Amino acid sequence: MNERIRAERGFTLVEMVMTVAIVGVLASAAMPLASLVSQRSKEQELRQSLLQIREAIDAHRRDFDAGRIAKGTTDSGYPKSLKDLTEGVVDQTSQKKKRIIYLRRLPRDPLVTDPSVSAAETWGLRSYDSPPEEPSPGNDVFDVYSLNKGVGLNGIPYSKW
Repeated sequence: MNERIRAERGFTLVEMVMTVAIVGVLASAAMPLASLVSQRSKEQELRQSLLQIREAIDAHRRDFDAGRIAKGTTDSGYPKSLKDLTEGVVDQTSQKKKRIIYLRRLPRDPLVTDPSVSAAETWGLRSYDSPPEEPSPGNDVFDVYSLNKGVGLNGIPYSKW
């Protein structure tokens, strides 16, 4: 009878403390993993955004070389700004002078968390005339890069991707 009464009383304080301690250890082990998953997700989004913009820049250059975009004497063939990719440029081969649009919208740098910053301001710009080691803006947009000073999981700074 004593065993039956003791079994009905529930958990002891020691059992409860041990359970809470085990749950705490498991939760503390899961937190760094969750942070790593979040960073990996942002890095994947950064790769995709860079790829989309760079493909649009290259398409602009191909259309320039094909004569679909008006050529000036000092033009490199690359867009004058990121706006040209979303607002488009006049197609010189079209009778109705339709616009060639390369991107529906400009992707944001996912590493920039300030929502008040426009998508175009989240990217660093490199002109055709600037060296790859020290990218700087100029008369056109040859490439884009992240302005984030952090380093990726692969050990390469985001600005070098």
